Amino acid sequence: MIDIMKNTKRLVALGLMAISMTTAYSCEFASKKATSEPLIAQAVINEKEEPNNTVKIALLLDTSNSMDGLINQAKAQLWDIVNEFTHAKCGNEKRPNLQIALYQYGNDNLSSQEGYIQQVLNFSSDLDEISEKLFSLTTNGGEEYCGAVINTSLKQLQWGKNADNLKMIFIAGNEPFTQGKLNYKDAVTNAKEKDIVVNTIFCGNYQQGINTDWKQGASLTGGEYMAIDHNQKVVHIDTPYDDIIIKLNSKLNKTYISYGSLGASKSQMQRTQDANAAEMEEAVAIKRAVSKSSRLYSNSSWDMVDAVENNKIDISEINDDELPSDLKGKSPKAIESYLKDKKEERTQIQNEIQELNKKREAYIATNQKEDSKGALENAMLGAIKKQAAKKDYKFD
Repeated sequence: MIDIMKNTKRLVALGLMAISMTTAYSCEFASKKATSEPLIAQAVINEKEEPNNTVKIALLLDTSNSMDGLINQAKAQLWDIVNEFTHAKCGNEKRPNLQIALYQYGNDNLSSQEGYIQQVLNFSSDLDEISEKLFSLTTNGGEEYCGAVINTSLKQLQWGKNADNLKMIFIAGNEPFTQGKLNYKDAVTNAKEKDIVVNTIFCGNYQQGINTDWKQGASLTGGEYMAIDHNQKVVHIDTPYDDIIIKLNSKLNKTYISYGSLGASKSQMQRTQDANAAEMEEAVAIKRAVSKSSRLYSNSSWDMVDAVENNKIDISEINDDELPSDLKGKSPKAIESYLKDKKEERTQIQNEIQELNKKREAYIATNQKEDSKGALENAMLGAIKKQAAKKDYKFD
């Protein structure tokens, strides 16, 4: 009888574990409710501490000689990728968070002891910071070790163990994938074990990329192999809505109220990245403005409007010396009213930009040739959507 009772308890425990596992859909398809289940079942649920609905993308860019075109495409087309993600939904209809990390490799200015590899940016959702780091990249000849940079990104980045999250590496370059002491097959096998998909982008002839193992590097993880002309010039189409969006972006910046130790520097970074985008081309500045009008552009660490919206600060507890000059000496109630007005103004401007962008995109779709989009943008978005579908993401 005792043995039967022990076996029954084991079966119940295993059953609870199985039930808890079946509720963990990709992209957190089903909402998880608080339960009072036994500890053995709760342990399975608590293993996943990372937030659901998160997309993690690591960009590994070759910054050796001749890669200026690739870096310029990354700077210009970052905003296309971000803007596409504003339309992404999980199976539970939630909008995913987007985090981007950045590595450079194959550059003589980097340490030879580190394999000519550098982490430029850890996973970040700060779009201004991502832009700043991309614009900091310069090219110089070197040794390109694909296996080593993939392996380094796997070790250094916090990928997490949440199976619901979409985790991808995009590595781009133009030298054989086999270079370096570390066998790329070991690196990509390690990635696959961590549920990370490796996508390879060869900058050159499609067949040459296959011959130098770029396709094999992707195939081993179920990733996509792509070959692009990294020196391709993207033809941007002027639309009747461009100037209006640029003017609205300037108004949008005035709704940001900096505070604390990061306030002044982050506010300056926002303006600098606007200028960097505009210096490349007006169309890039417009795409950045569209990104800034989306939910993915959030600045709670330095902007009081976002911080209050996301419950990151308590107005009554902020020291006067942390406030901008316009708010110093004002009561919490007056500050709250001021921020509410700025929030309403910002929302109105963002909505205007979004509506104008719909018209802008329709205009471009009518006048754009099929092959005139950015090569890097096309390659990445195609792979992202294909792999996102497997995790129950969709784009509306």
